Amino acid sequence: MTIDLSIRELDPPLLQFGGAGQHSDPKVGLENAGPFDLRFGAARQNRINVGIVGPSAMVEMTKRWLERCQSSIPVLGQQSLLRKPFPGFSNVFRAQINFPDIWTVSIDEGNGATLTKILEEPDSFKRFQKIVDLYSDAHSRLASREVNRPDVVIFALPDDVLKRARAVERDLSSEERDQAKRLLRSRGEAQMDLLDALEEVEQTEDDFLKRDLRNALKARALANGLPIQIATANLLVDSTSNEDPASRAWNFSVSLYYKAGGVPWRLPSGGPESCFVGISFHHFRTVQRHLVQSTLAQAFSSEGEGFAIRGQGVPAEADQGRNLHLSEEQAFNLGASILKEYRLRTGGSPVRVVIHKTSFYDEREQAGFGAALSDTPILEMITLVPSSFRLMRFGMYPPKVGTLCTVNSARDFLFTSGYMPEVGTYPGPHVPQPFEVRRIGGTDSSSAAQDVLNLTRMNWNTADIRGKWPVTLSFARRVGGILDEYSERSGNNEPATSFRYFL
Repeated sequence: MTIDLSIRELDPPLLQFGGAGQHSDPKVGLENAGPFDLRFGAARQNRINVGIVGPSAMVEMTKRWLERCQSSIPVLGQQSLLRKPFPGFSNVFRAQINFPDIWTVSIDEGNGATLTKILEEPDSFKRFQKIVDLYSDAHSRLASREVNRPDVVIFALPDDVLKRARAVERDLSSEERDQAKRLLRSRGEAQMDLLDALEEVEQTEDDFLKRDLRNALKARALANGLPIQIATANLLVDSTSNEDPASRAWNFSVSLYYKAGGVPWRLPSGGPESCFVGISFHHFRTVQRHLVQSTLAQAFSSEGEGFAIRGQGVPAEADQGRNLHLSEEQAFNLGASILKEYRLRTGGSPVRVVIHKTSFYDEREQAGFGAALSDTPILEMITLVPSSFRLMRFGMYPPKVGTLCTVNSARDFLFTSGYMPEVGTYPGPHVPQPFEVRRIGGTDSSSAAQDVLNLTRMNWNTADIRGKWPVTLSFARRVGGILDEYSERSGNNEPATSFRYFL
């Protein structure tokens, strides 16, 4: 049997910043040209207003860290293309961080509901919930301000909180727990080693049966309409067990700037107006306490505007495994919701919609999305499957990021991890695993793969360029967990959709 291999290297993702020129490394682009929203002129704010919630000792640590980020921070040890000095927040973003005492809430002061007493609570579920309430009540006071309101709030979590309340078993009824166990047994039996990589972006057993503190806090912030950034000692204190301070400052500052309303960078806008969508599923309970699989759509415009939409529920059955599908009506409704939200945010309709999923599109989904987006000139449905396919090449490094291998003109494999010329090495521990890219509609495999590669650089939660998954799917697990928590408290009330709340 003859096997025909065609190998090509895609163009590296080039990003736009505030000044002229394009760069593939966000750190280089931000330092040289500033954030993209410099192009907005007077419409852009040049001050980031930050609130802080936490025990007084953590609040002071957070303030010292913010002050430190105002100035340049050198790399400790050997500088490299991957580890760059941080030039200081104002030099990178052309903006100042503003964190006056009026936006600081110390939660170890007040009427006796102190963090120390809460941590002594013997019941783990009550302890978890009291911590969530303590931080969220303070956040609500800042969010309710009609004037003089911060843009983003830092939740400073001490190590004791993480040790005692990082996660807790869900408060499930016996019927729900039995149903959950049946689902998990089915999932375990159907799981293949090949699909283990999906757990990077899809729910795991722990996500299903436990509540996560970060997700619970972000869900309450979502309900209050004010984004949060979580800070721990791992961020605020130098130690041998965490990243060097310059790298921490880069990643923290990009995330803070985006959550406060900034636009750090975006993809070039040379092609048609596009909407990139990731479709995934996550578990949540209805107000009737029934377990269902809810559809989740993470969408991004060509301009980088991101939003998340919760779709309709798919009844959770024991024989589903990972192979979930929407009905034609559900696919239609989700497609229509995506289009409506896109128009609301951009003022127009996309010329092209690209949908990413980790499972194939059955006939009902194709028909539903096709009908909902019938007025969209270009519709592409892409399946990304982590593959056991491997490439070896001469030399000490694996294939370059952006390598696209086509087998027998029928199957396409894209490497989004591998050797990176921008950093001069392969910054990974294992042999790179490609995605098999399967497409319905659109133009050609190279264009579909280039979109996937470009979207790996659109993570505004970090300045690191080592993303493997496109942003349309990379946060599915986290967004699903936050919406799960939101649903538990808010029922059917629809949450805000901006992606700033979910990072």
